[in-house]
Amino acid sequence: MLPRFSPLLRTSTFPTTMARVIPRAAAVPLGHTPNAVALVRLPSAHLGFVANANRFGGFVSRSLKPSISDGPGLSPLRGRVWASQREYRKVRRRAAKSKAKELELNVSICIEEDLPDDSEVLSIAEMLRLNVPMAMKLAFDGLKDSAYKTRDTAINDVGGFESVELSVLLCNDEFIRKLNKEWRDEDHATDVLSMSEHVPELKLPILMLGDIVISVETAARQAEERGHTLLDEIRILMVHGLLHLLGFDHELSEEAEAEMEKEEELLLKSLGWKGKGLIQSAYDAENSAYSHKENTDDRKKEGSLRFYKPKFNYIFCDMDGTLLNSKSQVTPANARALKEAMSRGVKVVIATGKARPAVIESLKMVDLAGKDGIVSEFSPGVFLQGLIVYGRQGREIFRRNLDPDVCRELYLYSWENKVPLVAFTKDRCLTLFDHPLVDSMHTIYHESKAEVIPSVESLLAAAEIQKVIFIDTAEGVSTTLRPYWSEALRDRATVVQAVPDMLEIVPHGSSKGGGVKMLLDHLGITAKEIMAIGDGENDIEMLELAMLGIALSNGSEKTKAVANAIGVSNDEDGVADAIYRKLRKPRRFIHQIKTKTKYTTFTPLLAASLCLPHSSALSLRF
Repeated sequence: MLPRFSPLLRTSTFPTTMARVIPRAAAVPLGHTPNAVALVRLPSAHLGFVANANRFGGFVSRSLKPSISDGPGLSPLRGRVWASQREYRKVRRRAAKSKAKELELNVSICIEEDLPDDSEVLSIAEMLRLNVPMAMKLAFDGLKDSAYKTRDTAINDVGGFESVELSVLLCNDEFIRKLNKEWRDEDHATDVLSMSEHVPELKLPILMLGDIVISVETAARQAEERGHTLLDEIRILMVHGLLHLLGFDHELSEEAEAEMEKEEELLLKSLGWKGKGLIQSAYDAENSAYSHKENTDDRKKEGSLRFYKPKFNYIFCDMDGTLLNSKSQVTPANARALKEAMSRGVKVVIATGKARPAVIESLKMVDLAGKDGIVSEFSPGVFLQGLIVYGRQGREIFRRNLDPDVCRELYLYSWENKVPLVAFTKDRCLTLFDHPLVDSMHTIYHESKAEVIPSVESLLAAAEIQKVIFIDTAEGVSTTLRPYWSEALRDRATVVQAVPDMLEIVPHGSSKGGGVKMLLDHLGITAKEIMAIGDGENDIEMLELAMLGIALSNGSEKTKAVANAIGVSNDEDGVADAIYRKLRKPRRFIHQIKTKTKYTTFTPLLAASLCLPHSSALSLRF
């Protein structure tokens, strides 16, 4: 018999319809599907119909158009000559031994394409190709003489079927959450959903059990909480989903719950698998300090990218007010998120008003600087508000200096009014006089310690200057410095602000966004490949340039107005929050692994030790 795809995996080319939710699937006219292949990719825009699930998982019934393929035809007997025609002596034939009827199991182990090539998940998928038929065999053996009172007996004796079909899909929380929301109107992820496909009234030679959908992301959390491996937890969820498809439903009554719990533990024990049944595990969790609760908030501060492919290839990230919190530190959560993004192949590029040495010093504290970090003397980046840009191998590809006449005016104002000033020249900082606020640039913001050059003329002659910063109180900047210099400089220089107590003067027409655009062109990167995170007015052009611009909630109103999304503040791990919420790629396709298994009897320990290629077939006859 030719294998078929589960309706969960069918596209609009192979439609399914649902009239209403009923205890069992209703009989409807038959349709046909093309032949399946061993390893395929299918669009998953059209999903199966889900209903009646619960906190432990989901039992699903649906009305649909099942499909069958033409069975193999019988070849006519050719060239056969009877013994009497050949004049051979007729002899009494020994009665042939009766051959046990074999039931073919068509099991599809499917992996949603959004799941990265995680070695543990791929190994589990291979193991499930053996584990699922083993569990099915034991579960089927207990059906005929079952004494359970609450089980739906629509499937009672599988001996009357030629084959049984079942698919198991491994996915992440986003995928199963969409199913849960669309078909159960419950907007949260769950661990397992089962979708029944059996239509008893059709009297088919094929038992189409349906689909079991398991979130490996939720399974991983539960495995950690319950002290066993991810494989153990997925086996538990698979057994739970399988029993739902065979008519058990713990939501019906306390008696039904007790019967399903008993069968779960019996199957797990018989198979030699670790862990309690899902029902008992859930009750244990409720009675413990770490009770598992569904999270209806899609923000994942302590999230993970393990079960997701990144949506973007690059993250361009600001420093002050964004990656750095109000104490000018990178939090452990932000550091973990960036490291995880890098482990998934995402490149992180710093775009900041800081000089490169200050960035290296800040990130060195969380092991993000150097060869394997996100910044070093050999990595690309945008610094000093886009006035210095480093490209491949950390080589300088752009530098722009402030007009010397503008510098003279700024220096004179600082000297005469005793307003602290710091002039930036590549990796050095210069100033006219000592001041605690000037020292804070080094002690708090990790900039190079300012060199004091106690005269305007000497400072002008010392070096070419890229930008100048005035440091004052937030009130002094907003009420005095910014209005004065905005009027005095007009089109000779640009006034920008990254933090409330500093006013930056940069060359006219320059911006951090311009530096980012120059670096993208240099690296051959398109804006569609990047996500940008910032907070200040100096980040506006960068956020507008990126495919996805995220402004943190502590940012300026002007910045938040142009952003695609608003994140939590820099004191709430805003960068980590943005990565876990926005970097994850939406699901598109499913790829499928199919295997056929025939059994009469089997030895679980022997079968569990086997590992087969994706497209192979297995026949268990022990």
